[in-house]
Amino acid sequence: MLEIRFHSRGGQGGVVAGKLLSVALFKEGVHVQAFPAFGVERRSAPVMAFVRMDDQPIRIRTQIYNPDHIVILDQSLPQMIDVTLGLKSGATILINSEKKPEDFNFGDAFNVVTVDASSIAVKHGLGSVTQPIVNTAILGAIAKVLKIVKIESVVDAIKEESPAKAEENAAAALEAFEMVEG
Repeated sequence: MLEIRFHSRGGQGGVVAGKLLSVALFKEGVHVQAFPAFGVERRSAPVMAFVRMDDQPIRIRTQIYNPDHIVILDQSLPQMIDVTLGLKSGATILINSEKKPEDFNFGDAFNVVTVDASSIAVKHGLGSVTQPIVNTAILGAIAKVLKIVKIESVVDAIKEESPAKAEENAAAALEAFEMVEG
């Protein structure tokens, strides 16, 4: 079983990112689970979402405490909360940031990768300059970095599930797939 924990702020699309990733994985015949954990339900509040995947049915129904990888949609979150809590050694930390991976200090136990999903989202008209919606861009980076899902499945899931701007969201995922650094 592979477990991924998303850290985002309300309004960035972290919960939807988990859902879209699970749809893409399901299209490839994988057993999946996707679910959120909310604290205070308001825009900009920290939010977690979880995705489990396996080649056999998943029976566990708890929050993910020891993820294999984490995805951070807001680079300020590590200053507020311990995003690495329970993270397995050797895990990949994918961060939405214009910074280089070496600008982050999570220790030597993790592989840090960055993608400027915010700029990509703004370029494609997803959200605003002050509050870009980065979820679909981050999914493209996940496809490239974690190699758990094909980018074509991600694009198909986005086009099927996006309530608006499906083509723009798909283009953001494809661009992030090419732009990820790490």
